[in-house]
Amino acid sequence: MARLSIGAAWEETLVFVKREGTLLFPVALVFLALPAVVLQLFLPDRMRHMATMEEVNAAPDLPPSFLLAMFGVILIGLLGTLAIYALSLRPGISVAEALQLALRRMPVLIGAGLLLMLGFSMLILIFSIIGDGLVAVTGTSASVSILILIGVPIAMFAIVRLLLLNAVVLDQPVNSIEAIRHSWRLTIGQFWKLAGFLIGLIVLMLVSQLVSRMIFGIAGSLIGGSTLAALLAGLAVAVVNAVLQVYYLIMTCRIYRQLRG
Repeated sequence: MARLSIGAAWEETLVFVKREGTLLFPVALVFLALPAVVLQLFLPDRMRHMATMEEVNAAPDLPPSFLLAMFGVILIGLLGTLAIYALSLRPGISVAEALQLALRRMPVLIGAGLLLMLGFSMLILIFSIIGDGLVAVTGTSASVSILILIGVPIAMFAIVRLLLLNAVVLDQPVNSIEAIRHSWRLTIGQFWKLAGFLIGLIVLMLVSQLVSRMIFGIAGSLIGGSTLAALLAGLAVAVVNAVLQVYYLIMTCRIYRQLRG
């Protein structure tokens, strides 16, 4: 089992981003930030300003145009993500070459994602059947809550163990099933270190989103009202997320290199 140093991976990430930032950040802004901002334009105005869960639950179904745009944003995001992996794992290639490689490997990543979604759906179905059976026998819904408490940790465990899936797909000539198997094998014995890394990243992203949304939302509200406030806040969050994703993706590449040995 290879040794993993999160500190060393972070130091390597800082060096690499400083050296290649002129390639990485434009790709992130074009393929990760800009599509997210454009997607907001397809969201109906009545849903854009919802603040409570009651309002969201009472809202009508999303229009087909938004769903289609969301699907396009997901595909563009996958392409940009794989391109950043390519720039990190294949030093010296151009952005065009990185995009070409990412486009060739996208079907493998999509296939792996569909397989994982199928497996997760089957897990939910099994838990639902067990939960319905327990409710019928015991006459209480407490058993369903217990199953949820079991299912969520299982899902989180799988997310951490498959953290390197994108890197494997981009770097190795494998199919979807092999990519899942290889990424799972690489993280054997590294769960807690990788979980700590992910938790720290999530906290950082949440704080950054909150601060950027608050600052630019207030500025937009003072300048042009609620519409401009929502647009500026969304733009700020998208840009911050794109920048953080660059560091996250390069970090996972450094982790992947360590664990592959």
